[in-house]
Amino acid sequence: MSGTLIGVGTGPGDPDLITVKGRDALLRADRVFVPVAASSSPDEPGYAERVVAHHVPHDKPIHRLVFELDREHRDIAWARAADKVADVVAAGGTAAFATIGDPNVYSTFAYLAREVRRLVPDAVVRTVPGITAMQDLASRTGTVLCEHDEPLHLMPITAGTARIRDAVDAGGTVVLYKGGRKLPEIRTVLEEAGALDRAVFGAHLGHADEDVRTEVPHTPAPYLSTVIITPEREERP
Repeated sequence: MSGTLIGVGTGPGDPDLITVKGRDALLRADRVFVPVAASSSPDEPGYAERVVAHHVPHDKPIHRLVFELDREHRDIAWARAADKVADVVAAGGTAAFATIGDPNVYSTFAYLAREVRRLVPDAVVRTVPGITAMQDLASRTGTVLCEHDEPLHLMPITAGTARIRDAVDAGGTVVLYKGGRKLPEIRTVLEEAGALDRAVFGAHLGHADEDVRTEVPHTPAPYLSTVIITPEREERP
């Protein structure tokens, strides 16, 4: 009988923001995997790994899976990573894959799980939800994400300025993830929409180099950036 693959959300970066259920899943797993970018230094732990290392015993190995961001090599990287995880699952063990944020929100876990299911069709795949960057940034800046019947629009910054402009014009709260190098373009969109004073920004939340502001920077920012734009609201009793 095949084993289990569990995607564990570790939160935005602060080790205290992992859930008890997520921590327990890491401790009980036969093997713990974390993603690292191919461009990273071999000695530099990834964001998820830093959270995991804070909670698992020092004698429990943490296994890195290398992922590529460019389209040309990423499919090969996913396949290689899936092979390593599938070996554990096919033998009846439990493999935990730790990811920042939530494993079901713009996460590499979805691609990994798809490949593992292909290799081990009867594998059990589960997830443990994690706190997202938008929740952490909203808390830090005192931002109410949604009120009454307001919708919430979530999209990557790389969705393009046209789609982002449409979302802002549609009303409700707009949350933008990842792709901080395009931040100057986003700032221009918000200025044109008259929404710049309703936007907050955060990058690398929970880490030593975190950057949290109640304004959107003029300059490019790290890839792991979040912008929240709230709608115009009337004061209600």
